[in-house]
Amino acid sequence: MSYNENERLYPASVTKIMPLLLVMEAIEGGKISYTDKVRASSNACSMGGSQIYLKENEEMSVEDMLKSVVIASANDAAVALAEHIAGSEEEFVRRMNKRASELGMKNTRFENTNGLDDTTDSHLTSARDIAIMSRELIKYPKILEYSSTWMDSVRGGEFGLTNTNRLVRFYKGATGLKTGSTAKAKFCISATAERDGMHLIAVIMASPTRDARNA
Repeated sequence: MSYNENERLYPASVTKIMPLLLVMEAIEGGKISYTDKVRASSNACSMGGSQIYLKENEEMSVEDMLKSVVIASANDAAVALAEHIAGSEEEFVRRMNKRASELGMKNTRFENTNGLDDTTDSHLTSARDIAIMSRELIKYPKILEYSSTWMDSVRGGEFGLTNTNRLVRFYKGATGLKTGSTAKAKFCISATAERDGMHLIAVIMASPTRDARNA
C-alpha cells in the first residue's frame, strides 16, 4: 500500500540511513573496523541538533559512533564517521548520492549526512526511496541490534543514549529503524518490524505531529 510514494520531501534525520549503509559497507569491505578510533573535527562538533556533544579531537570507536547515530540520531557522530571514511563530508555526500543512484533511488538528492535543512532547499527524497535504502540497511544484523535497543550508553557508561523511536518500546516486533523531524520536514520515520519471520518497512514523511507519525 502506498500514497504519494514518489513525492520529493525533506527527510530530516531519516537521511542517516544512507550514511549508516555506507559505514556498514565499509566495515564489510574491510576498509574500517568497529574498533577503529574516529577523531572528531571542529566541523563535526559544530553540528547542533541531536548530538552526543563531541569535543574537538575527542576519539571514539567506530562502534560507539555508529551506536550513537542509530540510537540517538547524533549529528556530530554522523559527520565524524563520514569524515573518517571519506576524508571530508563533501566527498562522503558525493558517495551517498552515487550509492542512491546505484540503488535506483530516482527522487533523491543528498546535500549533507544528517538531514539538517536550515540552509538547504534541495536535500530531498521520497518515501519509496527511503524504503529502498532501508531494505539495504536492515540486511546488517548489527544495525537492527542497535535500532531495536531502547537505552544504551557510550563513554564507558557516562553518556546515556535513548532511542528516538518510541515504537521499539511500544510496538510488538519493532526492530527500528530511523526517525527524523525538522520544521521543514515535519515528522518522518522509516519503521521496521518483524513478526513470524516477515520483516516489513513502513515509511511516513511530513506528518504534522510526532503522535500522528507514530500512530
